Amino acid sequence: MTTAWQERLSALGLSEKAAEYGARQFAIVERTYARRVGDPAAARAWWVPGRIEVLGKHVDYGGGRSLLATVERGFHVLATPRRDGVVRIMDASRQTTLRLRLRPDVPARPGAWANYPISVIRRVARDFAGARQGMDAVLISSLPSAAGLSSSSALVIATFLPLAAFNNLAEQAPWRMSIPDQDALAGYLGAMENGKVFGEFPADQGVGTHGGSQDHTAILRCRAGRLAQYRFLPVGPEGDTAMPTGWSFAIGVSGVHAAKGGAVQAHYNALARQLSLLLATWSERCGSRTDSLLDVLRQSPDAQAALAAAVREQHPDEADLLVRRLEQFSAECLEIIPSVRAELDAGRPEAIGEAIDRSQQLAEEVLANQVPETVHLASTARHLGAAAASAFGAGFGGSVWALVPDDSREHFLAGWRARYLAAFPARAGRAAFFISQPGPAAGEIPGLD
Repeated sequence: MTTAWQERLSALGLSEKAAEYGARQFAIVERTYARRVGDPAAARAWWVPGRIEVLGKHVDYGGGRSLLATVERGFHVLATPRRDGVVRIMDASRQTTLRLRLRPDVPARPGAWANYPISVIRRVARDFAGARQGMDAVLISSLPSAAGLSSSSALVIATFLPLAAFNNLAEQAPWRMSIPDQDALAGYLGAMENGKVFGEFPADQGVGTHGGSQDHTAILRCRAGRLAQYRFLPVGPEGDTAMPTGWSFAIGVSGVHAAKGGAVQAHYNALARQLSLLLATWSERCGSRTDSLLDVLRQSPDAQAALAAAVREQHPDEADLLVRRLEQFSAECLEIIPSVRAELDAGRPEAIGEAIDRSQQLAEEVLANQVPETVHLASTARHLGAAAASAFGAGFGGSVWALVPDDSREHFLAGWRARYLAAFPARAGRAAFFISQPGPAAGEIPGLD
């Protein structure tokens, strides 16, 4: 069966090594499914990857733009429907089980991994009155947890996609009214996680993090071998570009736990609040409301200066911080991403380093969401010859990507790892280093003909 899984994953667009690795993961899921549920041949299968935020640091929830790719690691899921409305989610790695009813009043479990699927279960039951089918789902993740690769949002999607399929949610009137396409679905799943209103669907409590839909968009909409550019609020594509031929992403997982809870959640939400204040300041100044700071900045050449002046008048105690945040947002969305896209479109990946370095510097100095480990990984990658390198995700730990030539990637990865563990030996137990191409989006895996 491993060979069959490898063929199915290769057909999705995973590289040979990634398909082989994924096939081994599905074999583990099959064994657990056979032991806990029944014949795995009767189950349907889904692939849900993690993602790389190439650029677009903390801008999506303010209506900014991002440059995105998926990684070739993720969740491997086998599932079958249940008629009794019970949802059982079994982790084949940890040998743990979450068992709940598909109800709109399922209580939250703040800080626990279960809170992500719980948020899905609660909102599906509330938003779609016709949803009655539960499921037995067995899954395993090849993503390092709390590593900035969006394992939490991938878990949301890995829970939602089978439930949506088993309940034919796309055929129900609420879906047709509020979710016209896959871009809108990404926005809805972001709202499912952050608890915000979406279309005709009212707010819910979510998981407690005031994030956006960047992760969900990447996971659902990116394509193998491509970097996708999207804007947000609402989610909309702005084109894509090919991964440079002969280049790969090297991923360095710092081993610093980057879960969005506790003090980290407070810092994360403070960054979201800054953009909310900027938008509210503009709305008060001009008398009309907008969710997109990118739209504000595009209104006129002096919009940024006008907003900065309004901030200094309305929020004098926070003005310096808010103006710097405005500058970071503007630079990331209007300068750095367009310049990197232009170089990639022209086939010059070796020319993007300075722009990426600027994005990393703004993360360190303005977002203040970097730790010594991620700063070291980014700077060391550049010293070792990476064309570009940057931390990504929420920050406060997590991972760094580096763009490296294929003919030296294994040598680079070994040197990068050695230097990191020499500097931070206490991280050896959780740190990880691997190579990935931009992979395929999430979706159901068809059977073999």
